[in-house]
Amino acid sequence: MKTSRDFRKIFRLLGALTERYVVGFLALGFFIAFLAAACSGSSESPASSSNSPANSQQDRPGSEEYGLTKQELVESIEAVEAHIAECMSEAGFEYVAVDYNTVRRGMTSDKSLPGMSEEGFIDRYGFGISTLYTGLPPQLSDENTLAKIGLGKQNVRIFNSLSPADQVAYNHVLFGENPDATFAVAIETEDFTRTDGCTRTAIEKVFSAEQLTATYVNPKDALIEQDPRMVEALANFVDCMREAGFDYNYEREIEPELKKRLYAITGGAPVESLSSEAREALAELQSQELAIGAAAYRCEDKYLDPVEDKVERELFAGFQG
Repeated sequence: MKTSRDFRKIFRLLGALTERYVVGFLALGFFIAFLAAACSGSSESPASSSNSPANSQQDRPGSEEYGLTKQELVESIEAVEAHIAECMSEAGFEYVAVDYNTVRRGMTSDKSLPGMSEEGFIDRYGFGISTLYTGLPPQLSDENTLAKIGLGKQNVRIFNSLSPADQVAYNHVLFGENPDATFAVAIETEDFTRTDGCTRTAIEKVFSAEQLTATYVNPKDALIEQDPRMVEALANFVDCMREAGFDYNYEREIEPELKKRLYAITGGAPVESLSSEAREALAELQSQELAIGAAAYRCEDKYLDPVEDKVERELFAGFQG
């Protein structure tokens, strides 16, 4: 892009030329037009320059879940919710599409309860996976869990107005076999693999096939993890966890592994219906989750968090992701 200083130079040159060579106004006009066109054609826009900030920002993933920008996340959430409402209506059930702010409130409630810090939550509940498991539908939870908040108050009221038999049918249409795998839970954990029913149908219309896989990694996280400082920090984290007796190669492996173990024990059934052996196994898993949570929090706080925060600030400073 040419600056005003560049154009002043051009006009001074034109003045000198007209003083030396007497030309008609028409010829001069054509000459000015030619120079302006030449200057415009030879300049390189920031977006087209491979070294320009604009281009690097365009190639950078967003900083939200699934590598989305804030705007993309808002649009994706509202699109999924609209599809869920449509699917439920076609099945004969009422469902009010939840707005972005409600889903976001559910997402940000992860690892927290009112009046409790994240450290306090982890100390008492670990990751809240097996320790808060009841097997009951999220709408019937006594706590304002991520799943319950993300469904929205209107949909919780709709569910609670139904008969027990209709509640079972409603949630089967909405969630399939996994009533705990709500949309808010799935997008917060970046794991769509357990979603089913109308929730899954809606997600498939908005998110890509790659994003639906169990192996998908947020491109933002992948970008951060490539930094040599994060590679070293992650190695330290792994060693720290192994010293505590737990073998994980990545922080993100912990929660999926705990969920897998939980559902191997419960099959998604309510706690009160479990056999005595299953209850013993659940209690053992809960004890292990608390120990893993305490170790992970300590190792993350010491090795991962400080480095990740620094790298993320450097990569995304000023970027509206």
